[in-house]
Amino acid sequence: MPDARTGPDPTPAERMLDVRTIYHEPTVPDSSRGAQVLTRWPDAERVVVDSHQAIPGLHGNAGAVKDWVRTKQTVLVLGEKKSLSARPNGRSADFIGPSTSNGCAMACSYCYVPRRKGFANPITVFTNIERILGYLERHARRQGPKPAPTQCDPVDWVYDLGENGDCSVDALVSDNVRDLVDLFGRLDGAKASFATKFVNRDLLAWEPRGGTRVRFSLMPEAMAKVHDLRTSRISERIAAIDDFVEAGYEVHLNLSPVILHEDWLAEWTELLDQVADGTSARSRAQLAAEIIFLTHNAGLHEVNLGWHPKAEEQLWRPDLQEGKRSHSGQDNVRYRAAWKGRWVQQLVDLVGERLPECRVRYAF
Repeated sequence: MPDARTGPDPTPAERMLDVRTIYHEPTVPDSSRGAQVLTRWPDAERVVVDSHQAIPGLHGNAGAVKDWVRTKQTVLVLGEKKSLSARPNGRSADFIGPSTSNGCAMACSYCYVPRRKGFANPITVFTNIERILGYLERHARRQGPKPAPTQCDPVDWVYDLGENGDCSVDALVSDNVRDLVDLFGRLDGAKASFATKFVNRDLLAWEPRGGTRVRFSLMPEAMAKVHDLRTSRISERIAAIDDFVEAGYEVHLNLSPVILHEDWLAEWTELLDQVADGTSARSRAQLAAEIIFLTHNAGLHEVNLGWHPKAEEQLWRPDLQEGKRSHSGQDNVRYRAAWKGRWVQQLVDLVGERLPECRVRYAF
């Protein structure tokens, strides 16, 4: 029985979100999706802002670094997605679709979004979902049949829908993600895809009809305890794989980020064995994986020192890293190219040894 003084234990959703303040653009309450979200937190303070992209005191506020986690839990932003595009990708997906959110309630130490958005990046939900759904449907239909298999998918055009957030958590806020799953469940020749670190079992009651790929992000448990803050446990993510496959989702693995240290291969061996032992033959037969080694950033390093310095002991390794200019023009650091290729191949070989049914779609 729950303690009479404290009440029942909070649900995963309640632990993730305790929204006290909602910043929203002026037209948000007039939309059905905006009204839906506002109704879910009727007691939250509402603050009208001109733009969801630039909120004084929230975005770019260096003084808010100490409230990093609390901001993610208690603040929500609502706005409209102004520019819609589907960018060619070729790695995780054929296209990066227009997102229905930005930011996240979780607090992974290596997340790249704070580099772009400022010191605080709570969830921003885009409420003009009908316009986004219409754009995606038209774009997918224009592609026609996929002319040849690619590593993204042998048959379908794949659209990544969660580049700047986590769709499993977004589904706690609004029906945007369910609308997307419904759309791709009825579209021929197109498939949705998103990576997640949160097991949201509400998704198991939906009807994806094979049109959505869920990529569970995994890393060794010891590393996850330090770096994957406010996420579902690694064991919980592995335990959910069979259930999502049975519910009609395609399930892949996102083995990332790979954070190097002296015992990294032993830890990854244990993790892959956990996947092999904890999933059914049916699930393993449809598995594929992406492998992504850590890329870090000097600016994010400085920010992390203000709220999570322990993580930087493992993320910031000048003895192993070198500078690299990203495609977006940022000065990042990655593991030294002269060594990284060998380490990547070691992990690819390890997957082949420990989880042979799982093909590696790409690794870098």
